[in-house]
Amino acid sequence: MKGGSRLPTRQKVMSYSQGDLAESKNVNVIRKKGKRMSFVTLSKQWQLYLMVSLPIVYILIFCYVPMGGIIIAFKDFSMRRGIWGSEWVGLKYFHQFLATPLFSQLLSNTILLSLYSLVAGFFMPIILALALNEVQNVFFKKTVQMVTYFPYFISTVVMVGIVLQILSPQGGLVNNVIELLGGERVNFMGEPKLWRHIYVWSGVWQNTGYSAIIYIAALSGVDSEQIEAAVIDGVSRIQRVWYIDLPAIAPTATIMLILGIGGIMNVGFEKVYLMQNPLNLDVSEVISTFVYKKGLINYQYSYATAVGLFNSVVNFILILGANTMARHIGETSLW
Repeated sequence: MKGGSRLPTRQKVMSYSQGDLAESKNVNVIRKKGKRMSFVTLSKQWQLYLMVSLPIVYILIFCYVPMGGIIIAFKDFSMRRGIWGSEWVGLKYFHQFLATPLFSQLLSNTILLSLYSLVAGFFMPIILALALNEVQNVFFKKTVQMVTYFPYFISTVVMVGIVLQILSPQGGLVNNVIELLGGERVNFMGEPKLWRHIYVWSGVWQNTGYSAIIYIAALSGVDSEQIEAAVIDGVSRIQRVWYIDLPAIAPTATIMLILGIGGIMNVGFEKVYLMQNPLNLDVSEVISTFVYKKGLINYQYSYATAVGLFNSVVNFILILGANTMARHIGETSLW
């Protein structure tokens, strides 16, 4: 019985080994064919790969290579000694920034301004896109879209100049109207309590039309048969927007919200710096302007790099948290 039982076992082993050998040969053949196919595809579509390589090279050169300079945040950088020859100081400048009396003011100014901009700038493009989607007159729709989209092409310097001219205490349009109505002229840019409102709503005016494009594109993908069925069933416009349009743009809105939360600490430097003056500095001084003044005006490169690195780490943590929360609450996330 024992001798009879060994023979089938050997046959099984032989069959298994032969099967594995055949399978490995098939895998090798498939790999060779895959390499040939990839080479053929690359040779036929090299123009597309060349186009893709340009932004990749740009990102590598201007985004990843400069990351090596982050090391000066942990050194007492000296231009004479260079990066590697400068003295290693560890977390000295991080402690210095956290201990400075301006830390709480800079952090609160940055977060308040960013959250205000995020809330105002998040909902307005959605409202504009939903409103334009309901407009039946094509000419009126295109005109409104062009008028709201045009301010995005105005440079930040020109846009701030327009705001300063309109709100100027001497000869500004708004103050002329106030004086005409019997009121007194107001120095809008010198009032700290008004500065945030001016900054945020001028940004909403400039970016709403451009930001609405992505939502208009998402709404264009809504199934027309679904809309026709809703109209036949007697669904009102508000109900159609609530039950059809909003779910259609919800994934896009989620992605935009995650990106917005991830950029809370990145307040636009140019606009803030151009709108600053000694009277509103208590509310307008944010981390990005502080880094600019310390690094390029006071030549404290290591200190400025440490503050910028702290800012980037906080942004990274925020975008990770927002993405995790979105993934748990819904089905849409960045990764």
